[in-house]
Amino acid sequence: MRQHPVDIPFDRDGSGRFLPWLIALMVYLAALAASGALALDRDLASWDRGLSGALTVELPPAGGDAHDFDAALAALRAAPGVLSARGLSRDEVAQLLQPWLGADLPRELSLPRLIDLRIDPAAADPAALAALVQKAAPGAELDDHPAWLGRLATLVREIEATAIAVVLLIGAAAVLTVIFTTRAGLAMHRDVIELLHLMGARDGYIARQFDRQALRLGLIGGALGIALALATVLALGEAAGAAALLGGGLGLGPLDYAALALLPVAAALLAMATARLTVLRALASMP
Repeated sequence: MRQHPVDIPFDRDGSGRFLPWLIALMVYLAALAASGALALDRDLASWDRGLSGALTVELPPAGGDAHDFDAALAALRAAPGVLSARGLSRDEVAQLLQPWLGADLPRELSLPRLIDLRIDPAAADPAALAALVQKAAPGAELDDHPAWLGRLATLVREIEATAIAVVLLIGAAAVLTVIFTTRAGLAMHRDVIELLHLMGARDGYIARQFDRQALRLGLIGGALGIALALATVLALGEAAGAAALLGGGLGLGPLDYAALALLPVAAALLAMATARLTVLRALASMP
């Protein structure tokens, strides 16, 4: 940043010593909350694309004999709006259950029979298909992915709203912190400020020195906080990928990381504006 004359000795001011660390902590927490919301939103969109027009029919092991299975397949293939109906083999079902039951499933373990159903959402009626499956193979169940995805979307939206509330609360805490620090600095430098007034300095000139100091400290703290947050996000992404969670990672894209990188700038500008308004209000009440 371009150098400007500074008449207030901030280097002797201990009131702002901890401000960068507090802003760093707040940016760190805000970045984690925001990255979690962004990751959930991206995963929800991915699931929505992957499950569009897809349904699953499950026949329990007790009722999943070949006759019921073939009857369900035949009924579904003849139903209106059905694009394809394919029965999954035991190995394919075992692969789907692998994240929960492990890779070495005993052969004597009874697994449900599954049918992968692809439909035209505009022409097929999931309720009618469910009734058709029940009639052809008693005990069979049709898993309506859109209904399940709708409930999941509601949960994700609630989590995102909570994340936004957390970010707003962190912003409010940052504002209160800057107000407290700025008032402490005003009290510490009161003699210098009065002298500047006697020399003809306007309130805006004095406030400008405080807001530039707040901007500098905010950028330092924000840069530290976002660096730690990005390191944490990348580490969590690696862990999620290793555990095959959240689609193999947090799923953040370049635009998401760019949005996170704006957090320290926003925090510094918020600190700057808060410091300026606090100083101007305090100077207006001074004789």
